[in-house]
Amino acid sequence: MSENSLVTGRVFSKLFFSFVVVLFLGMVVLDFSLRQVLEQSLRTQTDESLASEARLVAAHISAAASPDALQEIARQDASAADAEVAVFDAQGQQVASSKDAGGPKSVPPEVAAILYQHKTVGRARREGTVYVAVPAGPLVVRLAAYSPSDVPAPVYVLRRGIVLASLFSLVVATLLAAVLAQRAAKRLARIVVFAKRIASGDLTARVEEGNLDEISAVAHALDVTASRLEQSFHALESSRSELTALLDSMQEAVIAINPQGQVSWCNAVMQRIALSPVQEGRALVHSIRDPEVLSSVALALTQRQASRRRATSVAPGKIFEVNAAPMPGGGAVAVLHDISEKERSETTRRDFVANVSHELRTPLTCITGYVETLLDDRGLSTQTREFLLIILKNASRMNRLTEDLLALASVESGDYKLRLQKIKASTLVEEAVGSLAGLVIDSELNLEVGDATDEPVMADLDALSQVFGNLVENAMKYGKAGGRVRVGARQQEAMVEFYVQDFGPGIAYEHLPRIFERFYRVDKARSRESGGTGLGLAIAKHIVHAHGGDIRCESELGFGATFLFRLPRVVPAPPIPGAEATPVASTQTVEK
Repeated sequence: MSENSLVTGRVFSKLFFSFVVVLFLGMVVLDFSLRQVLEQSLRTQTDESLASEARLVAAHISAAASPDALQEIARQDASAADAEVAVFDAQGQQVASSKDAGGPKSVPPEVAAILYQHKTVGRARREGTVYVAVPAGPLVVRLAAYSPSDVPAPVYVLRRGIVLASLFSLVVATLLAAVLAQRAAKRLARIVVFAKRIASGDLTARVEEGNLDEISAVAHALDVTASRLEQSFHALESSRSELTALLDSMQEAVIAINPQGQVSWCNAVMQRIALSPVQEGRALVHSIRDPEVLSSVALALTQRQASRRRATSVAPGKIFEVNAAPMPGGGAVAVLHDISEKERSETTRRDFVANVSHELRTPLTCITGYVETLLDDRGLSTQTREFLLIILKNASRMNRLTEDLLALASVESGDYKLRLQKIKASTLVEEAVGSLAGLVIDSELNLEVGDATDEPVMADLDALSQVFGNLVENAMKYGKAGGRVRVGARQQEAMVEFYVQDFGPGIAYEHLPRIFERFYRVDKARSRESGGTGLGLAIAKHIVHAHGGDIRCESELGFGATFLFRLPRVVPAPPIPGAEATPVASTQTVEK
């Protein structure tokens, strides 16, 4: 038997059983009510008939002249009325009776109602007997008749007719209920079929009911819903096709991962660059084995954080920039941008700069040496000496430029290494100020040590000395008007922030975003006059980044400039109870 038949059968059974129960209960209630009404009507009729007989007897009693006559009248009227007759005086004592037995010891309640309550009729019912009392002058006449508990035969006939009529009505109503229930069940079964077709993806399904009742209203509402759902689905499919075409036309590889770490979608570029076929429903690790891609996706899935990494083993000879981010509904998406050409260009540029700078060092050294030798000749004319000094100045500037280019190429290269050691921030500041003391004396500036925290950082002392030297030298060149330079360090949560502050004219806001670019100068004329190369701040930036920190500049015209860089603070690990302290090496080599 199909599931639709089971559903129809259950609905039909429920409706049919409900109809039958309602009809049966109605028949029972009708029979019970009719019985009560008939019995009450019979009781009332018996009481009224007995009261009429009692009044006739009272009329006969009132005409009697002696007690013997009362006794005789009571016997005669009792026979005629088919009831027991008793006569009571004004004190409630029985003076005559149709029976020979003695009267009651106390005044009956029906007689008391006539004597003391002055009612016209007194009634009572005791032990299946009905008593009715009426006044007869100074006397009271009481009739007693047996009240049968059984219902008379006519009532049984009436009840039987009602039961038969009810049974006939029940049969007819049951057949009608069966027809209506079957019809309703079939209509509901059509709605069930419609719902299953919609659930299976057939959005063209419709119920198509006429305007009959509430079930028809429900069917019409479902048809409207299905129609709108079909339109929305087509629009969604169209948008999805457009999105798929757009993503396939991208140069970047895109892959989506569900919350379980399985591939849910990828574009054609990802299929092309992956070493193994990327299949939907398979774990990402089965298709891409690059650790940087996997760690970025894992970070987006577990910690819901976006990350950027550099992947080198996705495809042979290719370098990708990986951007992974969590999706709002769960899962993650990763975008792989091919930066192989850019990396090769950067490598070529760095190698070219390094090679050119290296090749220039030898001739520049020769030029400087020969010029210095010529200047030692005291027989030179003033104009010749002036020309030689100009050559020496520019050769020295070229020497500084090549040295800075070599330093920048070394910092930017992948072979740049740091020898990190745990050192206090205050010690770094003191070492920097001490090494630059002679340079500051020549410039007539006051080098101050500001507040310096003792929080430790992991740093390469020589590399950071170069950073401080470049920043202080920059402050000396452009902040002479302030007369002083301040160096210090302060703690900021998990970082330590170092600063070099001058009190000169400051830097305009539009220059701040580009201040750390190579060869960028705020005032080109003054920079050339002071002998700057335009590479000091770029070198400082790369060294700070190699330490895992960041650098920035804050300035306002007329209030000087402050260069700030931050390094991660060394947080001591919590002690393990019962574990012995193990000495840790104070230095370590970190490759950029």
